[in-house]
Amino acid sequence: MDQKLIAPSVLAADFANLQRDIEMVNKSEADWFHIDIMDGVFVPNISFGMPVLEAINKHAEKTIDVHLMIVDPDRYIKTFAGLGANNLTVHYEACTHLHRTLQAIKAEGMKAGVALNPHTPVTLLEDIINDIDIVCIMSVNPGFGGQSFIRNTYKKVSELKEIILKNNATTKIEIDGGVTSENAKQLVDAGADVLVAGSFVFKSETPLQTIKELKKRANS
Repeated sequence: MDQKLIAPSVLAADFANLQRDIEMVNKSEADWFHIDIMDGVFVPNISFGMPVLEAINKHAEKTIDVHLMIVDPDRYIKTFAGLGANNLTVHYEACTHLHRTLQAIKAEGMKAGVALNPHTPVTLLEDIINDIDIVCIMSVNPGFGGQSFIRNTYKKVSELKEIILKNNATTKIEIDGGVTSENAKQLVDAGADVLVAGSFVFKSETPLQTIKELKKRANS
């Protein structure tokens, strides 16, 4: 069985001590850094931009998983490749020509991901599932950390897993929002491969232990 991956979301880190928090993740059993880029247009919040990602990349020793919650992401594909993104995920809802966008991401040497908002059905990806490396299922409404998990996510993950298996695709399923050690096992059982956790990790009094526990639950 493939190892299930843990991706702490840097959006929940202490920005005044960002290097400290990046180094904590480096030392932990986590696998990826999850980086949310928000523009205040596609989502009602602004996170951070290129200089912060560049600073993170100087210290990060693990895969950098960038999630673009922005309009017209095609404009920035080359930029994020240059800033060290290993995975680049765009929103289905923000892309008019999604297949072309995925090809452009891969042409820059990155893994190509597609994120789906809670209201967007997974069946819309069936025709291009073999072109997608990662599907990021939003289990909260995008824009803010610390929201409650949407329970319909389990059903969406199961449906997406069926589509992946039916098409012999190698796509990973990533879950973003409200992930804790309480729902980690149920998400993996439904078909999840990557669990993004923000507040649950960075607001913990013992984040290294919290990551270890999450990894253990996901792979039990």
